[in-house]
Amino acid sequence: MKNLDKTNMSRRSFLGLGATGAAALSLAACGGGSGDASGSDAAANGMKVGLICLHDENSTYDLNFINGFKEAMKENGIAEENYLIKTNIDESDACYDAAAELVDAGCKIVFADSFGHEDYMIQAAKEFPEVHFCHATGTKAHTEKLSNFHNAFSAIYEGRYLAGVAAGLKLQELAEAGKLKGKTPKMGYVGAYTYAEVVSGYTSFFLGAKSIVPDVTMDVTFTGSWYDETAEKEGANKLIDGGADLISQHADSMGAPTACENAGIPNVSYNGSTIDACPKTFIVSSRINWAPYYTEAIAAVETGADFGSDSIGNLETGAVELTDINEAVAAKGTAEKLEEVKAKLIDGSLHVFDTSTFTVDGKKLDSYEADVDTDADYTPDTEVISEGYFHESEYRSAPYFDLQIDGIELLDQKY
Repeated sequence: MKNLDKTNMSRRSFLGLGATGAAALSLAACGGGSGDASGSDAAANGMKVGLICLHDENSTYDLNFINGFKEAMKENGIAEENYLIKTNIDESDACYDAAAELVDAGCKIVFADSFGHEDYMIQAAKEFPEVHFCHATGTKAHTEKLSNFHNAFSAIYEGRYLAGVAAGLKLQELAEAGKLKGKTPKMGYVGAYTYAEVVSGYTSFFLGAKSIVPDVTMDVTFTGSWYDETAEKEGANKLIDGGADLISQHADSMGAPTACENAGIPNVSYNGSTIDACPKTFIVSSRINWAPYYTEAIAAVETGADFGSDSIGNLETGAVELTDINEAVAAKGTAEKLEEVKAKLIDGSLHVFDTSTFTVDGKKLDSYEADVDTDADYTPDTEVISEGYFHESEYRSAPYFDLQIDGIELLDQKY
């Protein structure tokens, strides 16, 4: 993972690490402690760890967190009786209550997985200063400046861009076979909310596809929920009826993939493979691998090391991944092309939000201030375009790309 410092943009990197590697190097990179950090330290000392999830294993989003958490526990040698997972904890005082219960159970570090958990995790951090609280997808740790409250995210826009490349190759194949619904390729996208996290995700996916088929367009619909299988299925069907040749999503149920399988429409999933349920339409999925961060954070807490207020992983650190490609559905040559593009993203010769690849209201952008410090009015405060690209997730880990670029039509914006 990388720890972000907004003031001087310094980076302390955990490059190319799996879960075990992150633990082994965390102290050397983070500073603030001495000795070796390893998962066995936490295991030997009977350290307890807690995880708070918005939903349960039926949500692809929460399942991804749970799997990463269990992987980190295994890597650290932490016994099952020493880690606790609380599921179906909504974004309310229930989150604070769950955090307090985990503290009472002896947890020295508590993780939470949903954006709306943040204020309640901050409340718990203030109430229990001896316990560390780590919140995924949040925005406030770098301004709250609590030594025991931390944000983390990964540069999932890199994974979504790669998934978009796979989608573009499929659209190209359909076009060459004369199987497009219209004269030009069209995609559909089921999103949960109009938050920057979702905007960044669907835009990076679109730009990946556009790098292969420049004339692609995309319709986006929103459900107003992270997990609503009926609404997600209805949204996908609306997009299919509207002429979409391929569907992707930023929502957590099997609604959209199931609708695609029923209609025979190619689908790019999120958070994990849906090949078992959708073998005829699933192409690939991007996901965040949370295990390296969990391992790093646990090792730092056990040894008293400072692991920073805000951390981000990426393709190079192994925190952003693609699932196996469904070769039965994906276009020929997809795997090779994705490896080529991935290498360029890692070495910096390609940037997802290169401003030469998109326009806003017909104009190329040379400057844009984003709301990085997240005040109540979302006031722009940080210049984020330089060197020819939008610097997503470099001034804080959580996405702040909220531009509506040309080629993408929002069918509704009430959420």
